[in-house]
Amino acid sequence: MRTLTAAVAAAALLAWAGPGHAGMDEAKKWIDQEFQPSTLSKDEQMKEMEWFIKAAEPFKGMEINVLSETIPTHTYESETLTKAFEEITGIKVNHQLLGEGEVVQAVQTQMQTNRNLYDAYINDSDLIGTHSRLQSAVNLSDWMAGEGKDVTSPTLDLEDFIGLPFVTGPDGKVWQLPDQQFANLYWYRKDWFDRPDLQKRFKDKYGYDLGVPVNWSAYEDIAEFFTEDVKEIDGVRVYGHMDYGKRAPDLGWRMTDAWLSMAGAGDTGLPNGRPVDEWGIRMPLESCNPVGASVTRGGATNAPAAVYAIRKWDEWLRKYAPPGAADYDFYQSLPALAQGNVAQQIFWYTAFTATMVAPKSEGNNTVDDEGNPLWRMAPSPHGPYWEEGQKLGYQDAGSWTMFKSTPAERRKAAWLYAQFVTAKTVSLKKSHVGLTIIRNSDINDPSFTERAPKLGGLVEFYRSPSRVLWTPTGINVPDYPKLAQLWWQQIGDVNSGAFTPQEAMDRLAGEMDQVMARMQRADEANNTYGGCGPRLNEEKEASYWLSQPGAPKPKLENEKPQGETVSYEELVKSWQKTE
Repeated sequence: MRTLTAAVAAAALLAWAGPGHAGMDEAKKWIDQEFQPSTLSKDEQMKEMEWFIKAAEPFKGMEINVLSETIPTHTYESETLTKAFEEITGIKVNHQLLGEGEVVQAVQTQMQTNRNLYDAYINDSDLIGTHSRLQSAVNLSDWMAGEGKDVTSPTLDLEDFIGLPFVTGPDGKVWQLPDQQFANLYWYRKDWFDRPDLQKRFKDKYGYDLGVPVNWSAYEDIAEFFTEDVKEIDGVRVYGHMDYGKRAPDLGWRMTDAWLSMAGAGDTGLPNGRPVDEWGIRMPLESCNPVGASVTRGGATNAPAAVYAIRKWDEWLRKYAPPGAADYDFYQSLPALAQGNVAQQIFWYTAFTATMVAPKSEGNNTVDDEGNPLWRMAPSPHGPYWEEGQKLGYQDAGSWTMFKSTPAERRKAAWLYAQFVTAKTVSLKKSHVGLTIIRNSDINDPSFTERAPKLGGLVEFYRSPSRVLWTPTGINVPDYPKLAQLWWQQIGDVNSGAFTPQEAMDRLAGEMDQVMARMQRADEANNTYGGCGPRLNEEKEASYWLSQPGAPKPKLENEKPQGETVSYEELVKSWQKTE
C-alpha cells in the first residue's frame, strides 16, 4: 500500500511539474534540504516557488549582476541563494560583495553617469532622502503596480517587513525593499556584571548598582571601573569600553548612525527627529527642503550636544578601550569582542551576533562550554541632552534598490532575485543564518523562541515595542553620498588631535552647508532634486537659535548627571508587559 501511495504521489507531482514547470524538482530539493525552518508549510513553499519559476521563464539563461556589502547575511546570499535561484529559475546571478564605502561609491557613480554598473544593489535605506529626491532610482510602489507587475510576487506581503517605514519616502512611496536589518545596541558581559564581588566594589565606589546603563554617566562610570579598578579577570587584562577611530569612511557612519541623537542633539519624532534630525540637519515640518546644518542656520551639527557626543567618543576611546582600538575600523572592532577582554560596548551592531555566538572552538571567549552567551545586548544608554520621544539608536536596513539606468529586462530579472532572497520560503532560514531579521512573521516564529536563550537578547529586542526607537538615517538628508563623505575626515581630525571636537564640528557643519548650497543652486536651476533640494536659511546669531524650543539645544551646566542603571531581568520584563 505504501509503495502504491508513493507511486501515485510521484505521478501527480510529475504531472504538475510537466511542461512549463521545469524547476519544481529543484525547488523541492532546496525546500527539503535548505529552506527549513520556514513560516510556510512545504506545500505553500512549493506554490511560492512555482510562481517564481513561471515568472522567470522569459529570463531563463540571463546572467545578472548585483552588489552588496560584506556581512554574513550577504555571504549566504552570494554563496548559497544564488545557486538555489539559478537551479530553480534558470537565471544566473553574480552577487558581488564589497565594503560598504565601495557600495555607496558604485551607487553614486551609477546615479551620476546613468551607466548600468549593476542590475540591482542592496543599498542602505539611509539613502531614502536621496532616492526620493533625485528620482534616478525606481519607485517601487509605481513599479509594482505598473511595469513590474508581472514580476511582482503575490506573496511578497510588504506589510510583513518590519523596516517598511524606513524605505518609504516623503511622498509616501516605497523606494527600496528591505533585505536585512540590524540595530546598534549596548553589549555587555553579563557574567562579570553578575559577580557579587564586583557588584559590591562598584556600589561602594559609585553609590548605585552595577547593571545595564540607562544614561551615558553610568556607562562612563562602568568603563572607568573595569579599566582602572578591576583591571584583570581570570588572569586577563580587561577594559571597560570598545570602539574604533581609524580615519576611514566607516568612522563617518559611526557618527551618522545616530551617535549625535543618542547624546540628544536632535528633536523628538520617529522615525527621525523633526525639524532637526540626528545629523543635525534642519528641515521644517511643513517642507521637504533642508535649511541648514550649522547652528547659525537652525541646525545642530555643531551645537553643544553634538560637540559633547564627539568629545565623549574621543575621550572614552583614549581612556578605556584596549590599546590599538583607536586604529581599528568598523570591521576590526566589532569581532574583537570575541577575544573576551572587554566589559561593555555602547555602540555595537547586532549584525555581528553570528560572530558572538560562535563556539569556543572557533576562538570565541564570550560563550561557555555549552555555547551559551556570557554576554547580553540591551537598549543603548542615552546622553544628557536626550529626551523622551527621540530616537535612541540606529537601525541598518540594507535594502534592494534598482535604477532607471538599468535596462528593463535586466531590472525585472534582478527584481525576481531580490524577491526570492526575501520571500517567506527563504527568509526565516536566512534570518537564522545571518541574524538580520526583516519580517514580523520570522521574528515571531517558534523557531526563534526556541533559539532565543542562545542569542543574548536579540529575539527579545526585536519582539519588544522599544525597537521602533532605533531607525536609519531619514529624509532630512538630501544627498547621502555627497554629505556622508564629509564626516569621517573631520572626525578623523579629532582622533589625530589636529582639531578639538568643537573645531571639527564647526568645520563639518560649514562644509555641509556649502555642499547643500550647491545642491540648492542645482535644484533651482535644473530641478535636480525635484524641488525638494536644500533652501538654506540666512545666518543668524547662534544665540537666537539656541534660545528657541527644541534643537539646537543650549549647553547644559551639568553634562554628567547621576549615573542610572537597571537590571537586565527587569528590562526584559518591562518589554514583555507592554507587548
